[in-house]
Amino acid sequence: MPRASAADAAATARRILDTATAHFAAHGYAAASVDDIARAAGVTRGAVYHHYDSKPGLFAAVAAAAQERVAAAIATATRDTPGPAALRDGSHAFLDAITAGTAARVLLVDGPSVLGWEQWRRLDAEGPEQELRAGLREAGVPSAQVDALTAALSGAMNELALWLAARPDDTAARRQAHRALDRLLDAVTSAH
Repeated sequence: MPRASAADAAATARRILDTATAHFAAHGYAAASVDDIARAAGVTRGAVYHHYDSKPGLFAAVAAAAQERVAAAIATATRDTPGPAALRDGSHAFLDAITAGTAARVLLVDGPSVLGWEQWRRLDAEGPEQELRAGLREAGVPSAQVDALTAALSGAMNELALWLAARPDDTAARRQAHRALDRLLDAVTSAH
């Protein structure tokens, strides 16, 4: 049997990743099975392990892709926005991106325990946290306060995202969440 082309292999890896994303989001890490993911992706269990080594490795790839999507949403929202408005636009983009689809379950519910605290924090630091730091600097926050405010806002926004994710179809809750986020951001930006 001829070997798959690089494009075929990449398409298979992507199909597995997309299927795993849906399974981890729907069932949680503990209840998702590699056999079910393979079956739903139309591949063998061996193909899953060929591309992703292990179930934790597959979950790590799913989490990394989700973090990249969230960071990209923030970057897009702030691309042409200067100063304090970039912090606001990016923070609202984070809240919307992390509560859209599968991201909250993967990144905030299962992520810390499956990946471990260090790897989970590293993913955040390379994506959304980096965007938050840039937004705080753009808003004129003194350098000496950027680290502490990044930690405080990141934690608050993650908790707000979890609260909102528990109310996925509640438009009133979404409005409340965005208003609460505005109040936090007003407090941060008015102090400088």
